[in-house]
Amino acid sequence: MKLTSALTFLVASASAQLITDLTGSGWTLHSQNGSISVPATVPSQQYVDLYKAHVIGDPIYGTNNIDQSWVTLQNWTYTSRALTDLKLTNLLASTHLIFQGLDTFAHITLCDQVVGDTKNMYRQYIFDVTAILRSCQSLAPRLTINFGSAVNITHALSAGPDADPASNFADSCGPNTSEFSCKPYARKQQSDFGWDWAPALVPAGPWQPIYAVQMIVGEVHASNALIDIYRKGQRNNLAPDQGQPWVFNCSIDYVGTLVAESGMTLTLKDACGRRVLSQRLTGVTMSAGTITGSTTIGAGAVKLWWPNGMGTQTLYTASVTIHGLFGLPITTVERTVGFRTILLDLGEVTEAERGAGVAPGAHWHFEINGQAFYAKGANFIPPDVFWPRVNETKITQLFELATASHMNMLRVWSSGTYLPDWIYDAADRAGILLWSEFQFSDAEYPNTTAYLREYEAEAYYNVRRTNHHASLALWAGGNELEAILLAFFYNPTNPGVLQQEYEQIFTQLLPKCVYANSRSISYIPSSTYHGYLSLDFDAVQPQKPRYTVTSGPDALYADTDAYNYYAPSLFDITSYPVGRFADEFGFHSMPSALTWAGAAPPDQQFYESETVVNHNRHVPFGATGDAAALSRMGIAEMTDAVRLYLPAPDKRDAGANFTAWCWSTQVVQADDIAHQIAFYRRGSGRRERQMGALYWMLNDLWAAPTWSAVESNNRQKVLYYAAKDIFSPVIVAAYYNTSSSSSDLQVWVTSDLLGPVDATVTYAWIDYAGTPLTVGGAAGGKGSAQVQVGAVSSSEVTGLRYTDLAGTLASGGVDAADALLVLTVSAKSGSTIYTHSAVFHPTSLAGALLRDPALAVTKPKSASGAGGKKHKFSVTATGAVAAWVWLDVATTAVTGYWSANGFWLQKGERRDVVFTVWDDWSHGKWLDGMSARSFWDNTLP
Repeated sequence: MKLTSALTFLVASASAQLITDLTGSGWTLHSQNGSISVPATVPSQQYVDLYKAHVIGDPIYGTNNIDQSWVTLQNWTYTSRALTDLKLTNLLASTHLIFQGLDTFAHITLCDQVVGDTKNMYRQYIFDVTAILRSCQSLAPRLTINFGSAVNITHALSAGPDADPASNFADSCGPNTSEFSCKPYARKQQSDFGWDWAPALVPAGPWQPIYAVQMIVGEVHASNALIDIYRKGQRNNLAPDQGQPWVFNCSIDYVGTLVAESGMTLTLKDACGRRVLSQRLTGVTMSAGTITGSTTIGAGAVKLWWPNGMGTQTLYTASVTIHGLFGLPITTVERTVGFRTILLDLGEVTEAERGAGVAPGAHWHFEINGQAFYAKGANFIPPDVFWPRVNETKITQLFELATASHMNMLRVWSSGTYLPDWIYDAADRAGILLWSEFQFSDAEYPNTTAYLREYEAEAYYNVRRTNHHASLALWAGGNELEAILLAFFYNPTNPGVLQQEYEQIFTQLLPKCVYANSRSISYIPSSTYHGYLSLDFDAVQPQKPRYTVTSGPDALYADTDAYNYYAPSLFDITSYPVGRFADEFGFHSMPSALTWAGAAPPDQQFYESETVVNHNRHVPFGATGDAAALSRMGIAEMTDAVRLYLPAPDKRDAGANFTAWCWSTQVVQADDIAHQIAFYRRGSGRRERQMGALYWMLNDLWAAPTWSAVESNNRQKVLYYAAKDIFSPVIVAAYYNTSSSSSDLQVWVTSDLLGPVDATVTYAWIDYAGTPLTVGGAAGGKGSAQVQVGAVSSSEVTGLRYTDLAGTLASGGVDAADALLVLTVSAKSGSTIYTHSAVFHPTSLAGALLRDPALAVTKPKSASGAGGKKHKFSVTATGAVAAWVWLDVATTAVTGYWSANGFWLQKGERRDVVFTVWDDWSHGKWLDGMSARSFWDNTLP
């Protein structure tokens, strides 16, 4: 009877821990001097609550980012409601406060007693407040969190006893409040201090949830959990044996006390809730608030998870239960997992590969489940200037756009922040691999003992938190760090302070944080990386960096990160970097005029208005002048490109002119990036064996001229559709360098399919009126050609090459300004047929002999319906060839995306397109404002 009672008590206590959610309303935000006091919520940041309370205007509207800068220079205090429930339930229980994220320099009190201080936005903080609550005289204690001004604090740190002269030098940190400066002193999202696509708002506040956990003796609370799934014998950065069984390793961080006899059990269920297996973990160990165990799972017991376009995203629910005395359950951790191996292969190019034409050096490609694949995608930046405003709808839409455009990878740029789990969850479901980075970017970071401890703590927490996600592809130490080192500070024989600091943090500390927690994920110290000379997991420096060591002038080792803003050479393919992988490349463009309408006053909606100039943060490298003059220089790069390559708008109506200019900058951007993607993809079959293209960048966080393909409201630019087209599994593309005197035109077919394909390319020369042209040369004016393309490779259509195109056209009496080469490829793989079309014009559209295409649009009779409904349109060029047909919806009352946009039409050609609606607040009236344009419209007044 007594035993039964004891067991009943233990079972009850296992589920009796009381968790009080402190998120939501009921908080108050106070200014530094007390003159401002407004209702607040958690999670939040000071700008968000001040805007809700109408104390300030929209921080990203007009010039408010400058006019309201006083906000970031003050301290702000969040005060909770009366926490009476915590006081009354504390008598028999311990109480811990758990802060999932505080941004950034915070002083915490409870019942007017000090709880603690924080200084790292990226960490989870746990404080035992049992003694404070028991000694508190008030029955209604309140929690207060005072946030210091990060701008003021970082500048003070730069001049204080912990100042790092090297960091001050490298980052121009000094006694000022300019953007960018001193940011390395804050473990805070670095783009908060401003970036060339972001305002310098520097928010502060409890940006993640807060909760209190109360437990009696015998209970534990799981505060974090690591799940590492890998093939038996697998190690980081090395190829696993795909024939080995899976190892499921789980390590749970907890608050509370476990008995020494504690055990762990795994239950695995499929997406339908069916139990796949249930088994005990073995080798259970406990140490410093962590319990760890593992088990093996047969290779055939589970199905593989694959990225988008390569297979099914099979996911399972893994429930790991901690058991105490008598095997009674104490607590359970549940995570969604997938079974896959992911590797960044940096191994040496083999002799066999060299014999097949691959350049010597080292690989730089990803492998999923043992299969090398071409990484297609973009770079992902914070989706809002304020993280608490980011919601599931916005992220789901972004991933929907990514999957619809053939992407399989996004690089989560630093800095940035470490993405919350729910975003990784969305990527798991979508099949989008997330190249993840530690939050260090374009700077040199302090290496004092205190800072090193912070780096280690945040790395351990986030590696353990995210490792169970099938979408996690890589950990990189930071953004462009090795490139900066090699460009400015590297010394192979006598390393200076900056090089030593870089190596201490990124080649010694951070890899140890990854390798100590995971055997499944590769690590590199920098997004730009030349690889390693040796790999020793037991060494102080596990990867010995290669830096500039090479086996010869033809050897290739690194990925590339390159930008070009000089208009005359945008399409000079000889200027594109040749490397193994392209992780950053881009060109900027305006957002749509419709997006500007929500971000600028009506009298500011023109091309170089005060608002537009203020929102443009990109300036030419090394340029000097005041902020407005520098901004205009950056805008001029877009202007020059439009005037050089397109019919520049000059419309009488100011609004129409602004709309046309915004769109034209987007077309230049789209054309430039599509050419680069095609070039990089072609490299998969050339000596560089180039295996990835991640353009800069997918998304935006405010209305501004930036590199994005998707605007801050998820409205798509032309680039989104151009990248979708050129990311098609099988493509045909023309390669012609207008800057070259050789006038050599080549046509290639590229495939990222995992098996070889036989393809047929058809081609025809026409003029802009749609009339066939007679073109000399071996290929003639039209025809077809066969080509074989290997797995993840490319092949030239050798029968379709014009070694002197200019001469060929001239000898046939063809005006190059009135000539187009229309290309189509068809390839079959299994039962699937892949097709793709491209149009090549030997001269820019600025001087082309455009005609009126007389576009005719057939609309559906009704466009009403809930989100997710698809509406079919037809567009026909009835008069002539139409260049860059753009379908537009002139209202923000509907959101969604097109199946295709920004395409060419031959005369008489009809194209059916579908618009997928996300939200429709117009009740179908958006259809009335739908329009179609091409570059002929730019020539009209």
